[in-house]
Amino acid sequence: MCGVCGVLLADPKALCAPPLLEALHFLQHRGQDAAGIVTCGPRGRLYQCKGNGMIRDVFNQQRLLGLIGNMGVGHLRYPTSGSSANSEAQPFYVNSPYGIVLSHNGNLINAPALKRYLDQDVHRHINTDSDSELLLNIFAAELEKTNKVRVNEEDLFTALAGIYRECRGAFACVGMLAGFGILGFRDANGIRPLVLGERKNSNGASDYMLASESVTLKAQGFNSYQDILPGQAVIISKSTMKPIIRQVVPIASYTPDIFEYVYFARPDTVLDGISVYRSHLAMGEKLAANIVNRFGGLEKLQKEIDVVIPVPDTSRNAALQLSIALGVKYREGFVKNRYVGRTFIMPDQQSRRSSVRTKLNAMEMEFNDRNVLIVDDSIVRGTTSKEIVQMAREAGAKKVYVASCAPPIRYNHIYGIDLADTKELVAYSRTEAEVANAIGADDVIYQTLDDLVAACAGESDKIKEFEVGVFTGKYVTGVENGYLEHLEEVRFQNARFKKLGKQANMTAMELIVNGDGEGKAEVDIGLYNQGDY
Repeated sequence: MCGVCGVLLADPKALCAPPLLEALHFLQHRGQDAAGIVTCGPRGRLYQCKGNGMIRDVFNQQRLLGLIGNMGVGHLRYPTSGSSANSEAQPFYVNSPYGIVLSHNGNLINAPALKRYLDQDVHRHINTDSDSELLLNIFAAELEKTNKVRVNEEDLFTALAGIYRECRGAFACVGMLAGFGILGFRDANGIRPLVLGERKNSNGASDYMLASESVTLKAQGFNSYQDILPGQAVIISKSTMKPIIRQVVPIASYTPDIFEYVYFARPDTVLDGISVYRSHLAMGEKLAANIVNRFGGLEKLQKEIDVVIPVPDTSRNAALQLSIALGVKYREGFVKNRYVGRTFIMPDQQSRRSSVRTKLNAMEMEFNDRNVLIVDDSIVRGTTSKEIVQMAREAGAKKVYVASCAPPIRYNHIYGIDLADTKELVAYSRTEAEVANAIGADDVIYQTLDDLVAACAGESDKIKEFEVGVFTGKYVTGVENGYLEHLEEVRFQNARFKKLGKQANMTAMELIVNGDGEGKAEVDIGLYNQGDY
């Protein structure tokens, strides 16, 4: 899961870097592993700043001043398969043909086949393990077929059709062609979100922005916005400043990843016409009904549960609505340290355990001598949940029940959320009672899948189904033969590389010399990167 954005300003002398940086700040929750911006200035020259870390680690005022031009694209990386090194920070760039820059959110499930195709058939070199570089080079290879000095919108749409033909999986992308304009496109199942916004200036001219979430657009005055539909693309040339939106391929399905609504998207975002905030409220309502049923009625439940406590931040809205439905008081029992990142993406179990204690602190006054119902958005590996239950008991809780707004996660996520390999998931091959035992809770109550889908689809007249493969093992695109094994191997090697590098403070060259892996390049070889200096 990543955050992408792109902007084209009507004023050719304006600087797009400030609004791009602001957009990235609104999307920081979507990626804390790396950040980057590439802009395009006079004569089609590109300017870049990217690197590992959060926005504050990569950008400063001096670096921002070096990002010249009125159009550009930005990216925030969340650790997905293959992505860990500084050189894998996006946006990616290829100089031929025409100078293409691309930011990608998602994951391609036929990456090994694409890599062979690019090597053996079109002879394009791939320098990283990121499938985003594969997607960029597929686009470049298709665009190269035009064999023209300059391309137009029709050429770009033709090349984009080649991406849909060759690439399988999830992708919401924002790209830029040097000196030409920006573009955005979304996979044929709409798994990953993409929104186009327009902002009218006082002189009547319009600025345009593409982003992963609507909140990014509204916050900067792009109040007229629309979702890019599955299989759809938009191209905005700087010469015309008119968006051309086209259905490049037919809609295969309209099935957004339901985890966007459970966990990733901000509550003040509207994705594909669905309010994330309202979907959280509905999750709380439906989970409450399930809990009442588990306890054998509301009266029995109210005698057993003294207080409802959310795990901050993403479960708060659902927990509040759940407490209202149950008639049980709601309390903030955990205080969150906002300067610690998400725990389930950390590289090993020990890091996750220690981070939970750093991230959350239990207030004894809300737990002592009470039976507590802790509400979380989901339970992944169970490491965080186990620590939270233990913290509640240490704070004096008599009984600890855990309720999850999502159903049991029993299968790999293949579209860009690096949850865990299947066997690391706490619900894998376990019943609810066994999960409760594994995390030390008195009981675990999960949302049903039907209720979760109904909670998210309740407001929409367009979407009635979602990508729910993490719960069912059935993915909307299907799975390429051997892909799950490939994904787990990539994750293993990535984690091993990080661990070895940190333990010995090794460079990529030292890892190669010592026979401990291929090594990953420390820097990108394409454009001068202000983030390296």
